[in-house]
Amino acid sequence: METNRIVTKPKVYLVGKQTLNEEAFARFLQDESCDFTTDTPVAAEKLAEAAGRVCYMSYGKGRKTNKEYLDRIIESKHGSVLEHAVWNFLFTGISRSLTHELIRHRAGVGISQLSQRYVDESDARYCMPPLIRDNPTLHEQWIKAIEASHQSYLELANSLEKVVAEKHPELSGTDRRKMVRQTARSVLPNACETKLFFTANARALRHIIELRGSIHADAEIRELAVEIAKIMRKESPNLFADVNIVKEKGEEVVSITYSKV
Repeated sequence: METNRIVTKPKVYLVGKQTLNEEAFARFLQDESCDFTTDTPVAAEKLAEAAGRVCYMSYGKGRKTNKEYLDRIIESKHGSVLEHAVWNFLFTGISRSLTHELIRHRAGVGISQLSQRYVDESDARYCMPPLIRDNPTLHEQWIKAIEASHQSYLELANSLEKVVAEKHPELSGTDRRKMVRQTARSVLPNACETKLFFTANARALRHIIELRGSIHADAEIRELAVEIAKIMRKESPNLFADVNIVKEKGEEVVSITYSKV
């Protein structure tokens, strides 16, 4: 199998994030006779602080900086405030095995995944598990298994085209191809690469990277969690200040100070 068809690292693209409607928020403050400013340039952090302060109408009172305010929120585990901060990602170079675990995280997230019913997997890429990458013997065994599965897909899809055409002449070309691919995909392995558009709020992201960034998590999804954590530490330092990347047993893992916020 061609080396460009083997994937060894996930890729994470931060493709979208919130903005704050400054004009509307200023009207709210004026209508409520509140005087409030915050020092963060990150819209998600402004929104999280604004949401928290509305609970007690504490605009212009108490803690002065956004970091001080959010630090207190996170320390107190008032996680609902973090649900107002949202980001959009694209994940590639991840396996179906990984997404079987990731899509269990439904609270606070939105997921759109590549469809094997519509997309032809004749040129599919495959994600090699971390444990196999540096072991020549395992590497060879894995490649052989993947090649066999991929060849089975090609052969089955080819055979199915004739069967579907004869059995369902009334279907359009698009519907016939969908029927062929949805049947042929049954022989594809969990290692088959997929692509995911993933939207999550800050609370959900913290939960995901805490669980999936652990040394006890599956190695592939841990790599993804670590990449997300690295991005979020830069993107929103006040909401992810207690999230750190450390080495444990020679692996990069996520260490989080305030668990289960």
